[in-house]
Amino acid sequence: MQQPYNREPTPLRRIGDRTFRLSRPKPVRIHLEPLHQIKAAGASFSLVVFGFAAVIAIGAILLILPISAKSGGLTNPLTALFTATSSVCVTGLVLVDTGTYWSGFGQAVILVLIQLGGLGFMTSATLFLLAIRGRISLREKILAGQALGLENYGGLTGLVKRVVIFSLVIEAAGAGLLFLAFRQYGSTDTAIWRSVFHAVSAFNNAGFDILGNFSSLIDYRTNAGIVVTLAFLIILGGISFIVIEDIIRKRRFSHLQTDTKIVLITTFGLLLLGFGYYFFAEYSNPATMGGMPFSDKLLVSFFQSLTPRTAGFTTVDIGRMGEASIFFTMLLMFIGGAAGSTAGGVKVNTAGLLIFSALSALQGKEKPGAFGRSFVPAQIYRAMALIIIYIALVSIVALALWVTEGFNFTRILFETFSAFGTVGLSTGITPALTTAGRVIIILAMFVGRLGPLALASILVERQKKASFSYPEAFIRIG
Repeated sequence: MQQPYNREPTPLRRIGDRTFRLSRPKPVRIHLEPLHQIKAAGASFSLVVFGFAAVIAIGAILLILPISAKSGGLTNPLTALFTATSSVCVTGLVLVDTGTYWSGFGQAVILVLIQLGGLGFMTSATLFLLAIRGRISLREKILAGQALGLENYGGLTGLVKRVVIFSLVIEAAGAGLLFLAFRQYGSTDTAIWRSVFHAVSAFNNAGFDILGNFSSLIDYRTNAGIVVTLAFLIILGGISFIVIEDIIRKRRFSHLQTDTKIVLITTFGLLLLGFGYYFFAEYSNPATMGGMPFSDKLLVSFFQSLTPRTAGFTTVDIGRMGEASIFFTMLLMFIGGAAGSTAGGVKVNTAGLLIFSALSALQGKEKPGAFGRSFVPAQIYRAMALIIIYIALVSIVALALWVTEGFNFTRILFETFSAFGTVGLSTGITPALTTAGRVIIILAMFVGRLGPLALASILVERQKKASFSYPEAFIRIG
């Protein structure tokens, strides 16, 4: 006979002359994974690498097919692989013009690859696993969390859903605004496709365009509707959903997380710096902005300050900018966007962390920090390691291209920064690269997209808490 359920009396607590009834905590179900799965999360980053590689391979196979080219013929496998890699890594470097070479099917394949690459393999895979299984393992949560730049993975499932919904809603809104501007340049069908393609490309910071003749937005740079809409799509995609959600929830700057404050301050500072530089440096250059009205110069300067980090669109001919402007653009490509966003580069979080640490040192502070919070020393070390390794890889690739290609070294270095930063800007040498040069750029785009995440994963996995410390050593500085 089943025993009756005896409910324990609800506990009471008396404080002063008042009695409070304490609520009984509800039981929590916790799904436990074997410990070795958690420890293997860093090593399991190979899943992300192979996932990206698999998507690239499938995309390349589809782009080789005759249906993907307007000519109806087979596409060179290396060209297809280059385009697929650039799409999945949301870079934007191309060997053939996207608007005139690829058919509607080929452009659709590129668009899907951009969307998958922009969301990130683990974010896309997480959504797929949720649809199939209804849940994801702790190991998969850790990988997806690392891809989004998170420190803890509580509520990750809901976060992934919100990221995908936010992305689709913003892209749809951007496409609607772009349609209002593009409809004056052709048929309704053409305007719709251009609007959808460029909204997805801009939000994912991919830089692909279907406007023809490798011209990007040069022919549309005076259309404020197109330029401003694309600019805001780039900004929203480049500062990450984590930052946007924090802004929506907290509303006041003083209540925001320190990471969000650093992203906003660094991003705004780079936009202001870039706007001022391009406006004055290219103001009288007849090959870029020299012959434009004053209002158009303001619009172009604003857009050019934004697109190198790492959108890939351009409203001026990059190859005809001054040498100093080309170098300055490389610096912006090097920094990129925010961690966990669709942008590449070493990230504004990294740059902001080191900048505020340097300011703390100049102010004589014992512990570096910002906005009333001190930084974790391990994060500063990781940021420095990331930048040093990034510069080392860029140097190696640039020197390799110097051996295989016959272009000016500044052009080669620009191409290298663009590939590693997954930017997509070019001085015009991409289609003329040799076979060896194309393979090198493919590898650079792949490493540039996954390298920072892989490095962060490895550094976190290998971090150990020391049980002792060595005697301090004095190192001469300066």
